[in-house]
Amino acid sequence: MIKFKLNGRDVSLDVPEDTPLLWALRDDLGLTGTKFGCGVGQCGACTVHVGGRATRSCVTPISAIEGADVTTIEGLDPEGRHPLQEAWQEIQVPQCGYCQSGQIMQAASLLRDYPDPTDEDIDGVMGGSLCRCMTYIRIRKAIKEAAAAMKSAKTEGDHSNG
Repeated sequence: MIKFKLNGRDVSLDVPEDTPLLWALRDDLGLTGTKFGCGVGQCGACTVHVGGRATRSCVTPISAIEGADVTTIEGLDPEGRHPLQEAWQEIQVPQCGYCQSGQIMQAASLLRDYPDPTDEDIDGVMGGSLCRCMTYIRIRKAIKEAAAAMKSAKTEGDHSNG
């Protein structure tokens, strides 16, 4: 039995220890926002957060997340109102949309480390997340817009506390 937190709630799964996290999420827990892309951790479509860090779920065995806190696209903001999700919609980033949940999860990790990212920061962190529709310029624009919204919200929050 593997126990962990998933999108803020306790989960126990009785699956083989070598089951990839991706398949446990999709097949056993019914969370299909995380996508299968390459199966070897190269494309990023399967990106989730484990312990707050972007992680390729297709190559992460379920045994490696025992006791961890896992966040999927469904848990980033249950109402889809995370600044990245809103920027993605406003800028109309996706074409086919297949890789977008992984892109957003990678971008959320990026903004945690680089709250005001440069183009180089974005390219360096997002470079391993592939988009066959080639929406990279819109992805970069959405990340910058989300960063600005998050900075503005933080500034407004700081002013209301004083």
